[in-house]
Amino acid sequence: MRAVVLVGGEGTRLRPLTLTAPKQMLLIVEQTMVERVLGHLASHGIDEAVLSLGYRPDAFRDAYPDGVIAGVRSTYAVEPNPLDTAGAIRFAAEFGGIDDTFVVLNGDVLTDFDISGLVTFHRSHGAEGTIGLTPVDDPSSFGVVQTDEDGKVTAFIEKPPRDEAPTNLINAGIYVLEPSVLGRIAPDVRVSIERETFPAMVADGTLYATGSDAYWLDTGTPDTYLRAHRDLLSGRRAGPPAPDAVADPELGAGVWTIGEVDAAPGSVTRSLLGRGASVAAGATVTDSVVGAGVVVEDGASVVASVVLPGARVAARASVDHSIVGPGAIVGQRCIVTGVSVIGSDAVIASGTTLDGERYTGGR
Repeated sequence: MRAVVLVGGEGTRLRPLTLTAPKQMLLIVEQTMVERVLGHLASHGIDEAVLSLGYRPDAFRDAYPDGVIAGVRSTYAVEPNPLDTAGAIRFAAEFGGIDDTFVVLNGDVLTDFDISGLVTFHRSHGAEGTIGLTPVDDPSSFGVVQTDEDGKVTAFIEKPPRDEAPTNLINAGIYVLEPSVLGRIAPDVRVSIERETFPAMVADGTLYATGSDAYWLDTGTPDTYLRAHRDLLSGRRAGPPAPDAVADPELGAGVWTIGEVDAAPGSVTRSLLGRGASVAAGATVTDSVVGAGVVVEDGASVVASVVLPGARVAARASVDHSIVGPGAIVGQRCIVTGVSVIGSDAVIASGTTLDGERYTGGR
């Protein structure tokens, strides 16, 4: 079976990280987001995918020149202009020559959703399209999907008041579609599958949906990007946090490492250190991911944060609940907190405080 993976967005909510890289090329515990997405598809027998690209497509081509991502043979379909969700699906499917039942997945969703089971449900119900649903605590910020007892979609309700929502199940951005759906989408124009295509299918009685309480996370904001790392470190998602990660209890409780690192026992807790990372004896790292080649100097602290490869946290600086971009430098005695996002190669002058800021300052 083949899949279309939507990765064309600009990832504006994760700026400035996405000013220099597409969102799906950002690392989630030392593995790119797109590899994690396609790796999950591969675990359900999907061996070919068409990536619907728009923003910075060369980043994917350069990283995976042979077109193989996490074991999945991938084709790159670059939209000539933004086509929205349905338009992107049609463009990519036609580009890849898809002419049979196929899966669609939003490329910023990390999930353990049983895609094989979703395909089985789709086929057993004779559906033209099937939506995977996921429960949320508060559906008032989402569009909920209402179904009958057989799973046929009866209505979409956009952002209902919490106490009036008929269900807490929302669209998980995972679909199984028949090729006939492509014929419902006008070519070469912007078309939304959620607002246009799916409602037309509901009217025809051909759209179904089924829910799952499997792990699901939209990684599109700084908060959820941090949570994706935290969930892997804490074991909320089963298995090692990264393919090459090895538990290293000699360094500290819940510590993982990838390759050789330089850190003193007791300086790191419930964290992962990437290949070649260095944590000074007088520094502390807690509940964080410190990427490959990162240097955390004496007296510095990194808490509940992600420091991406090649960055430096200088002496007596503090990074708390924030993201430090690749190659960035957090100067001495700096305080970075409040889910601040530091861009690639940015330099923060010594003594600066950033609280909830997006910082792009360059060298």
